[in-house]
Amino acid sequence: MWRLDADRALVVTADFITPLVDDARTWGRIAATNAVSDVYAMGGRPLVALNLVGWNTEELSTDELIEVLQGAEDAARDGGWVTVGGHTVDDPEPKFGLAVVGEVHPDRVLRNAGLRDGDALVLTKALGIGVISTATKRGEAPAAVVEAAVASMVRLNAEAALVAREAGATGATDVTGFGLLGHLRKMAESSGVDVDLDAAAVPLLPGVRELAGAGLVPGGTRRNLAWVRERLEAGATDELTVTLLADAQTSGGLLFGAEPDAAQRAVDRLRATGHAAAVIGGATAGSGLTTLHG
Repeated sequence: MWRLDADRALVVTADFITPLVDDARTWGRIAATNAVSDVYAMGGRPLVALNLVGWNTEELSTDELIEVLQGAEDAARDGGWVTVGGHTVDDPEPKFGLAVVGEVHPDRVLRNAGLRDGDALVLTKALGIGVISTATKRGEAPAAVVEAAVASMVRLNAEAALVAREAGATGATDVTGFGLLGHLRKMAESSGVDVDLDAAAVPLLPGVRELAGAGLVPGGTRRNLAWVRERLEAGATDELTVTLLADAQTSGGLLFGAEPDAAQRAVDRLRATGHAAAVIGGATAGSGLTTLHG
C-alpha cells in the first residue's frame, strides 16, 4: 500500500492464469476477475489496469486474443475500472491477466493480519474450482457443474468487499491458490488467533464432492493439504472433506472476520445478491491453529 494523503492510498497487484475454459471470452473475464481480487481483498476498488498477455502466435489466432481482451473488458465494465493498454509476449503456453492499480482509504484497509479474538468468519463463495478444473481438463465434468464454476469465477468480489467493510471487518483475504485452509493458516498465524472451523458450513459447488471422490483432485490441492497439516486438527472430519477445504481456487471469494451479529447480517445481504456466502467458524486468541468440527 502506498499512502498518498490522509484519505487516499494506492494498492498495486498483478496476476495471470492459463486457460480454464475453452471459450476465449469467458477465460478473459475469469482472468480479469481473478486479477482484481487482491484489490477487493484489501477493501479497495480497482481504478486502472494493464493487460498481461502470453500468446502462442503459431497456434492461436489474433481473433481469439481479441475475444480474450473483450472478456476482460466485460469484467472492467462491471467493476468500473479502465484498461489503458498492456504488453504481449510470445509464449508456447497462453497466459492472460492484469496488472491493477486500486484505491483504498488508509484507515480502512483490510489486512491479512487483521483477524480479532471473537470474530466470526465469513466465506463469500463456494469451494471446488480446482477439482472442477481438473475434471474439465479430463473431460469428466458435467456441463451443469462447469456452468456453476464459471458463474462463480466471473463474479467480482466488489460487493463482498463493500459488505466486509460495512460489517466492521479489519481482516480479510481472497481465497485462491492456497485453498481455504492455506489462506486461513496464514491469516491465523499473522493475526495471533486460533480458528474453529465448521466444516459442514463451508459451501461447496455442486458436484464437487462426487468428482473429488472419483480422484479428480489437482496436485496443487494435495500440496496445500500437506502444508497445512502441521497446524491443523482435523478431528473426526473425513479426509475427502478436509481435501476439499484445501482445494486450490481461481477467482475465489473473500474470507473475512466480523463481530458475530454483523457477520450474519453480512451473509444475509450477500445471499440476497446471489453469493454462496456462509459463516464458517470463529477466531479466538491463539497461535495459528485451525481445528475442524462438523
